[in-house]
Amino acid sequence: MQIRSLLLFAGLFFSPSLYAFTGSESLSLIDLTDSLYGVLALLIFIIGYIFVLGEEFIHLRKSKPIMVAAGLIWLLTGIAYTLSGDNVTAGLAARQYILEYAELFLFLLAAMTFITTMEERLVFAALRSWLVVQRFSLRKIYWITGALAFCISPIADNLSTALLMGAVVLAVGNSYHQFVTVGCINIVIAANAGGAFSPFGDITTLMVWQKGLVQFEEFLNLFLPALITWVIPAILMSRVIEAGPPSGETERLHMKKGAIVIIFIFLFTIALSVMAHSILHLPPVLGMMTGLGILKLFGFYISKHEPFTQDQGHIRHHHAENIATHKESKGDHGDVIRRFNIFKVVERSSWDTLMFFYGVVLCVGGLATLGYLTLLSEWMYTGLGTTTANILVGLASALVDNIPVMFAVLSMEPNMDLQQWLLVTLTAGVGGSLLSVGSAAGIALMGQAQGVYTFMSHLKWSWAILIGYAAGIYTHLYIGNAL
Repeated sequence: MQIRSLLLFAGLFFSPSLYAFTGSESLSLIDLTDSLYGVLALLIFIIGYIFVLGEEFIHLRKSKPIMVAAGLIWLLTGIAYTLSGDNVTAGLAARQYILEYAELFLFLLAAMTFITTMEERLVFAALRSWLVVQRFSLRKIYWITGALAFCISPIADNLSTALLMGAVVLAVGNSYHQFVTVGCINIVIAANAGGAFSPFGDITTLMVWQKGLVQFEEFLNLFLPALITWVIPAILMSRVIEAGPPSGETERLHMKKGAIVIIFIFLFTIALSVMAHSILHLPPVLGMMTGLGILKLFGFYISKHEPFTQDQGHIRHHHAENIATHKESKGDHGDVIRRFNIFKVVERSSWDTLMFFYGVVLCVGGLATLGYLTLLSEWMYTGLGTTTANILVGLASALVDNIPVMFAVLSMEPNMDLQQWLLVTLTAGVGGSLLSVGSAAGIALMGQAQGVYTFMSHLKWSWAILIGYAAGIYTHLYIGNAL
């Protein structure tokens, strides 16, 4: 077995494909947008994304159609280049995008594991319980949940943040549907805005940071514009909050053993990733994976010192269930007596999101190799102007997930200065708040507050969100011009 493993490692190490990667600047791309294969590839992407947008109605996980679309698009791309007499470029381009995805995948996997571990240790459930037990007024809960969503999402992902705060709103909202509606909208806006000024707050900001286009400390320039995009609509919506007593539990939950240590390991991991990237110019994923290794070692310690607990098998929809309650639910594999297992925690990561991200990167990469992004870049950034184009990117992210939108912009490689890269980071991050389906936070809360927080109830306040969106953009441009 050991000899077989060594042979496998040697085969991988000396594989010619390992050294075949070449930067995009050295690839000679062919414009195939007017070919049959180019048209079919674009049509496949559109059909695949229609299924993604209809996930809430047809209940088909978004990763499935987009992964199939990615494979078909690259098959068409390979055929088109081969028939054009080029047997090399398509393969090199595919490896380039797969390698780019691999780095982001490992980073996100480490980050998700930390968040999921903190959920398992009841960090977020304890915070939710504390807020509910305090018996704050509905108006105070409205502002507290919004402020916490804005402050937590730069470190945790906006999906977990929104579900955590959404659970608080639902717990205290009782029968006050108007409060639950505006409370959920407020959380969505705050979570998306908070994630816009930190590389750890959203996948779009992470992609910009890993590309080296904006340094870690430079993202803080977006703090004030992001804050304004949340505060203005929050003030406008707060006027309709009903006056009434909060409801909810009175029993306080507490974090499990090791939760505080895990929080500090996560903060250390973030600092390590930032220093590795900013000072040593190494990929930040090295810091994240090192921190993940430390977490796994500490998980081994917990497993040896924690008493046996009743494990109910696989946890479905781990975000909602771990935040909503500290009780584990029935699974598919029966009751098993076990201790803490870090690998079970990794299993609960959002694999649908990770696989969806793979499909997006490959789909956009295939369309870029066929020449579509070159045409789009010329129309947007040359024809419309940089500022207008970046504002439209934010509006587009309200209809289409901001991940493919931002990845398309990065693949276009437009010639922009720091102010414009920060602008497109801001608009892509907060533009999804305009519609409930424009961000993962909005979609998740529609499921959590089903029947109360809906697409139409969010749409009624889109005018207020648009005012905040415009004010945030104006603030950023004003500060940039002043500096």
